[in-house]
Amino acid sequence: MGKSDVRRLELALIFGTLFRPDVVERIRNAEDRLTWLDSLVVAAAALARERAGYSVRQIADEVGRTEATIRNHLQGKTEAGKLVKETYEMLVKSGGKLEIKPPQELVSLGFAAAEQVKEAVRKEMEATLKRLEEEKKRMEERLKELEAVKAELEGKLKELEERAKKAEEELTKIKERITNARKALEETLKLLEI
Repeated sequence: MGKSDVRRLELALIFGTLFRPDVVERIRNAEDRLTWLDSLVVAAAALARERAGYSVRQIADEVGRTEATIRNHLQGKTEAGKLVKETYEMLVKSGGKLEIKPPQELVSLGFAAAEQVKEAVRKEMEATLKRLEEEKKRMEERLKELEAVKAELEGKLKELEERAKKAEEELTKIKERITNARKALEETLKLLEI
């Protein structure tokens, strides 16, 4: 599935669920319509992307929700997740055909509710962006700290390499002295044998 296919499935799930008579009744009776509608939109987005083969992490990143929230919707643990799954099954049974007859009471909620959902999603995306920017700033600071530690360790490594080189030079000199001392001893022993 391409992105346009995912978007079409997502919209079909949103509208197919939103215009079901049982859902219209729930929306009418919901205390917080905005939160309820937002959950429905997120559940539809999650299911459409799951069907396209996205991982839970990819879906969470694209939709701007936590992986736990996405899993709950996909597993039908939320009311919105259950309803969207039911709509998906109805779409599959109908061969992908979706007949939408918006009830009059939903039309009256219409654009105001859509604008509220849009505003809520915008605010959520802004909050997510702010969190990501703060995380980026923390990561950049941590990177600077790690670079300073790296520079310090590189300095110590260089110092140790220099010490090792000097120790190796000293060892070579000691070996030479031992070799010279052996030769002198051998020559002395030869002289004593005569």
